[in-house]
Amino acid sequence: MSSRNPRQRGFLLTELIVALTVLGILMTGFALSLHAFAQFNSYQLVRQRCIAAAQAELDSMTATGKPVPGEDFERLWPGLTVSIDESPGVGQWQGMKLVQATTSGKSFRNKVQVRLCRYISTDVVAQYTEEREPLAEGRR
Repeated sequence: MSSRNPRQRGFLLTELIVALTVLGILMTGFALSLHAFAQFNSYQLVRQRCIAAAQAELDSMTATGKPVPGEDFERLWPGLTVSIDESPGVGQWQGMKLVQATTSGKSFRNKVQVRLCRYISTDVVAQYTEEREPLAEGRR
């Protein structure tokens, strides 16, 4: 004969409390890991935006000799700031200018800053701006 009463089926209260505690610990760990992943993804997104903005500034400086206009920059990359530094080339880079584009943004509590540099031939920029014809009236 069995010592257990056949009418006692199901879980004990202590078993239920232990199961809920373990489940709560697992859910807390899962939520914390999701928050960490969200922070990392946000940081990487801001970093990629900073790289794209700095690259666009350098491309604009190479092509036109001028940075991207402020209103266009703010429209394309809201929340980012940019600074452009120019200095003359030294040594083998004489006759060129060094352009440094530094963009920065904020991701949660972290500041993201990216600096890209490029040497630009001053002759090419001057030629491009001189040879460029103004658009005819009515053409865009």
